[in-house]
Amino acid sequence: MPRNEHQQTASLTEVATPAYRQSLDGVMAAAIGRYGLSERLLWQYLRRAVDPLAILKNNYETGRLPLLTIPEESADIDEAEAALARLSKGARLIVFFGTGGSGLGGQTLAQMAGWNIPGGGDAYQRKRPRTRFFDNLDGTTLTGALADLDFARTRFVVTSKSGGTTETLAQAIAAIQAVRAAGLADQIPNLFLGITEPARKGRKNGLRDLFASLSIPMLDHHTGIGGRFSCLTNVGLMPAMARGLDARAIRAGARDVIEAMMAAKEPKHFAPALGAAVALALAREKGVGNVVMMPYADRLGRLGHWFVQLWSESLGKDGQGTSAMACLGPLDQHSQLQLFMDGPREYYITVVRVGTKGAGPKLDAKLAATAGADYMAGRHVGDVVAAQARAITEALAEARRPVRTFDLETLAERSIGALLMHLMIETILVGRMMGIDPFDQPAVELAKVLTRRHLGSKG
Repeated sequence: MPRNEHQQTASLTEVATPAYRQSLDGVMAAAIGRYGLSERLLWQYLRRAVDPLAILKNNYETGRLPLLTIPEESADIDEAEAALARLSKGARLIVFFGTGGSGLGGQTLAQMAGWNIPGGGDAYQRKRPRTRFFDNLDGTTLTGALADLDFARTRFVVTSKSGGTTETLAQAIAAIQAVRAAGLADQIPNLFLGITEPARKGRKNGLRDLFASLSIPMLDHHTGIGGRFSCLTNVGLMPAMARGLDARAIRAGARDVIEAMMAAKEPKHFAPALGAAVALALAREKGVGNVVMMPYADRLGRLGHWFVQLWSESLGKDGQGTSAMACLGPLDQHSQLQLFMDGPREYYITVVRVGTKGAGPKLDAKLAATAGADYMAGRHVGDVVAAQARAITEALAEARRPVRTFDLETLAERSIGALLMHLMIETILVGRMMGIDPFDQPAVELAKVLTRRHLGSKG
């Protein structure tokens, strides 16, 4: 698809960008009857998106929302590449410490390059250190992990926007202690790298203070882009580059979505605005209280978990919001599909499909016949997955359940960058249409305060 043809609109509910095609036909009354949206109702909610979309355009033009302009920047990528090259010298493993938004975005991108997938890293990881992520804090896990490391060949990237994240500070301190115990205290500045906000007068940053005391180098976390929106900053791109991905191509995909936004004359021409209108209309008019992200590719497994945080933490406020769920196809056809198709009518499914035809082993016709599976004879495994991803959308429609599809011709840097930006903008638009701030997380901050209070008490 030509780069500048952002508005290839087949219908009100189908808009393509250069990297993906979104179809919302499966949420309409024409497809699922009274459980879906009429065109009149969708138009009502699209009108609610007019002002939020105009505000986003203004935010881009004024630079007030850096998330929208970060795809055009490259100096921070240059800096991150240089830091990664220095850190990787002599390394066999890079460990990433960072929780929530400081971990999930990087994991999403790294997984596209084969991280945490058996046999999935060869094409990207030749001559590069392996990667490992620790986002959840568990004392037993961390003890075992540190005991198993060759510290002379291990490097640590520690990320916390505020510099005060309890889990991440605990991991960093434990790793520093372990490196010292291994007799490598003098090598600490070469073994660690921090990503945190720049020093600001009157604001405490524990990670920066700790690392500065040990002469550990640091990269600046973008002050205007919060954790769950940071996947396109050095926070998410550092793991991506460690896996051999092209950070500039990821940002180019995100830029495609921004260009489509600026070219859209009204919300119906912009895929994320259509997605936002549908999600809010289903929640408020049809009682759909759960949104499900279900990609049909192992390399997109962490995308669902990243989306859960993005959606839940951005929109669950003031008694509002819908629950987000991460699934993986075709695996969860065998665990969740029964609920989605025959349980309460409160699930809205997003199926992400990747062009998989012809991929994977070709199945022997004789063996398939012996197994009573003639329908797979001579087919590739990728053909089976493609058929399943197509079948689930048809099955959901027959069961009168709302379903949206994203189709990516190829799973590459540009397409994942575009999809991430789409979902972030869609979430922002839903929040603004709901009348809430999609960027704060007051309840989470309260839990952090209480955690520190409990640890500081003598009880």
